[in-house]
Formats: sequence, C-alpha cells, structure tokens
Amino acid sequence: MHTTALVLFSGGQDSTTCLADALARFGRVETIGFDYGQRHRIELDARLRVIEALRARYPQWSDRLGEDHLLDVDILGRISDTSLTRDIAFRMEESGLPNTFVPGRNLLFLTLAAAVAYRRGLEVIVTGVCETDFSGYPDCRDDTMKAMQLALSLGMDRRFLIDTPLMWIDKAATWRMAERLGGTALVDLIVEHTHTCYQGERGPRHDWGYGCGACPACVLRARGFAGYRETAASAER
Repeated sequence: MHTTALVLFSGGQDSTTCLADALARFGRVETIGFDYGQRHRIELDARLRVIEALRARYPQWSDRLGEDHLLDVDILGRISDTSLTRDIAFRMEESGLPNTFVPGRNLLFLTLAAAVAYRRGLEVIVTGVCETDFSGYPDCRDDTMKAMQLALSLGMDRRFLIDTPLMWIDKAATWRMAERLGGTALVDLIVEHTHTCYQGERGPRHDWGYGCGACPACVLRARGFAGYRETAASAER
C-alpha cells in the first residue's frame, strides 16, 4: 500500500486536479515544478496561489501537503525550438506534431522527479499526462509512462510507481473529477487560480478561467468546461 507521492505540479488545471486526487489518497504529498524558460512562466506564480488556496480551503488536506520543489532546468528551453519556448506562432509541423511539443520535456521531468522522490523517500510519482485529450505528444502516451516507470525503477534500484489519473479521461471528465474530489469549491479554485494558457495571458476572465481563449490549451480547457457544464445541467433536469 503506497502512502507517499510526489506530484508534477505546473499550476494548471490538470496538475491541480491530480494534486487534489493525491491529497485524497496519500498520507504525505509533495510537489515539484520546473522552470524551463517557458513563455507562460506565469504558471510558476499560479503554482504558489493554488497551493496556498488548497491549504486554506481544505484543512483536511493541509497536513498532508508537504514541501514544494521548484527546479531550474532552463537548458531545456535553450535547446528547444518550440512555440512554448520561443515567440513563434502555434502550428503543426511536417512531422504531424504541433510545435508546442517540447522534445524530451516529460522524460526529463520524470527523471528529475524520480531523483527527488528517491532522496525524499516518496514512492509514487503523479503526472497529469493524458492520451484521451492531448495534442499527439508522444511523451504523454501510456506506453511512454510504463517504459519510464520501468527504466527509473531499474536505474535507481527502487520501485517507483508512475501514476496517471487523467490518462483515459477527457477534459470534461477532468472538471467532473475535480468536483467529485473537492466539490464546486475546487472547481471555482481551478477556474480562479490555475493557469493553462500557452500565451501566459491573465487579462480576460472567462467562465472557465483566465487565458487568451485562442491557443490550443485554452480551446481544450474551454471545450471541456462547456461539456462539464452541459452534463451538470442535464443531471439537474
């Protein structure tokens, strides 16, 4: 029975939902984030707001929520030529992948997270990757996660579990999962405090949260929120 977890926490909708899920399931939970020179560095500020809000609104989780780790991995941004690390327009590449794909990002994040988990005595590494609602990123696939779990466990001679609570659900179901875990208060917290927009836009506030409303992340989040609202309305009728 696993009792400790390290959550890859960006400050966005998905990682916040995963953090709430981990706090509901594990006795000790720590968080880890990465500064890799992303255009939407505002998500690093969102991380702190979300953690503070979770502690304040959910005292039953507060004692379980331990240390937060923020790692500087700017080398990733310097070697990446993507729309998440450069001021270039979003587009599809000849490879069939969107230019928001940062090669090696999740592989590096999981490796560093495992090193921190090893040092901190944490058994489970939680990440919000998903095959159902994703942009074709190969490092979000279930097969990739299984391969990384095996490689990290062998390479560090310690059995790690990589937990992917969102792997097989869409964005609407992620909103519903948040409501199930923390009620409408958690949905409101995610709307108000998390950041997902690739443009780093915090100006306009939509019913689903802040963002430019046009980038791939905003479109996916908005569509999921609309689906969540539609399901909720149907259940009330």
